[in-house]
Amino acid sequence: MSGTETASTILADLDAGRIRAAHPDSDAPGGWRVDATVQAAILGLFANGETRTWDLDGALQFRDRAGLPTKGLIDSPEALAALAAGKPWRVVPGGTSVRGGVYLAAGVTIMPPSYINIGAWVGEGTMVDSHVLIGSCAQIGSRVHLSAGVQIGGVLEPAGRRPVIVEDEAFVGAQAALLEGVLVQRGAVIAAGVILTGTSRLYDLTRDRVIVGTLDEPLVVPAGAVVAPGVRRVAGEFAAAHGLGLSAAIVVKYRDERTDARVALEEALR
Repeated sequence: MSGTETASTILADLDAGRIRAAHPDSDAPGGWRVDATVQAAILGLFANGETRTWDLDGALQFRDRAGLPTKGLIDSPEALAALAAGKPWRVVPGGTSVRGGVYLAAGVTIMPPSYINIGAWVGEGTMVDSHVLIGSCAQIGSRVHLSAGVQIGGVLEPAGRRPVIVEDEAFVGAQAALLEGVLVQRGAVIAAGVILTGTSRLYDLTRDRVIVGTLDEPLVVPAGAVVAPGVRRVAGEFAAAHGLGLSAAIVVKYRDERTDARVALEEALR
């Protein structure tokens, strides 16, 4: 198989969801297994330094590496399958870009402008609001709401690192950032402005514990947790004298009927 055929196969398999950078596995840490070979294959696409220009009647122009085209959002097999299923993608006009090698399930809605990078996987009925970035290889579940300005970090190097994962029915508030392999489990709610990295500490007020992430085992936000931004005091005389504190992410409660009502998804918007 030629290099070009290999690149085409990788993109087609990623587009169709036949291969993923990470997939659910109950035997793996956090319930997810990373596929380093997929990440390595994506890195291989970047090795081809040849560039190409895409010109859409002069209205939109792109110049990028030839092996990394934009995704076919209208006439690709995946788009036609979603249409046939009665749940077509909605990509609202206004500057959104989706790279080839991104899987979009039926019923995904993308508001402008947004950007989704290669290797990302977005589940059925998920809302990607305005100014959202979904980084390379990020895994976003079904019926997730990514509010305006959300930043989902990507990962390609070193191959084998866990990407950011947001499981089904999670809600991520405006301007929140999830980085460095954070795993947000099913139904969790991340309030507006919360920033979580793989090595963040998460203070759980309801269960009197501190959840700590490391480079080898990035932070896991528990299923159903409601995470809000907070502040913790900094130790030391100097810090005390100046009233210094550091930002902190705090689990203030777990989802209940009141929370469900506040983050309920509206089918009409989809």
